[in-house]
Amino acid sequence: MSEQMIDAPQSIPQATVSSALARSLITAAIDYATTKGQPFVVAVADSSGVLKSYDRMDGAPLLSVDIAQNKAYTAAAFSIATHVWHDFIKDDAPLRMGIVHTPRLVTFGGGYPIKVNGTVVGGIGVSGGHYSDDMEIALAALQACGLPGD
Repeated sequence: MSEQMIDAPQSIPQATVSSALARSLITAAIDYATTKGQPFVVAVADSSGVLKSYDRMDGAPLLSVDIAQNKAYTAAAFSIATHVWHDFIKDDAPLRMGIVHTPRLVTFGGGYPIKVNGTVVGGIGVSGGHYSDDMEIALAALQACGLPGD
């Protein structure tokens, strides 16, 4: 029996956030969060959703560690901001009741994909305040690094 070769790529290149950019995003987020007078946790995940870097400000809630990391994971894994999920599922009962049981999925604000030249290279997640505060800090970090916040 002869083997037939399939003409298909055996690997694909995947861009991912650099350590330098991850650190810059964390620093920018912490700098901005400091002006709010409230402690936050900031996490950056690489393009595969694996934690690249994070910082827990002194006094930030322990629960916020996992939430920030899961926001970064969700944003990287689905290439959309976490708050977009709410509008996507709110009027779809089967999806709304089922998708929220997906481990690590966050459906409220504070997580954004990190895009470099239009390519998602990771995700940033912020937790520690109301989700609107988390969103503000994540967007400020992206903006400080010259990246889009969509």
